[in-house]
Amino acid sequence: MEEMPISMTAILVTVVATFVFGFIWYTLLFGKAWATEMKFDMTVKPPASAMIKGLAFMLVGNFFMAFVFASNNAAWSFVPGIDKMGMVESIANAAGFTWLGFFLPGDLSRVAWEQHSWKLFAINTSYHLLNLVIAAIILMNL
Repeated sequence: MEEMPISMTAILVTVVATFVFGFIWYTLLFGKAWATEMKFDMTVKPPASAMIKGLAFMLVGNFFMAFVFASNNAAWSFVPGIDKMGMVESIANAAGFTWLGFFLPGDLSRVAWEQHSWKLFAINTSYHLLNLVIAAIILMNL
């Protein structure tokens, strides 16, 4: 049985990069719009313990996403002809299909069942797609 080539260095770099991207996306770029759509009171500052817990959960979640995404990409490397794809096509394929199959359905369900707005859907689902693109770029190049 062949061993799948998975780089722990690439996974750790992906964790940090996606963590920073999430901070930028949900604070600087779309923080106010996201908080408004989530109906958060922006005048209330959460306790430090809640922030630390949230950041820790995000780091753990980013690790799981990066590890599973790296494993999935490595498994696809055994498909005949996949090596004929260029780097851009490989990144688009990995990120696009993962987003389409695993993130988009959940984001759509939140609109249908949790009554999230389409604006919140757009903020969250575009974050998921771009986060996967960033992860794919790192994982396929380190």
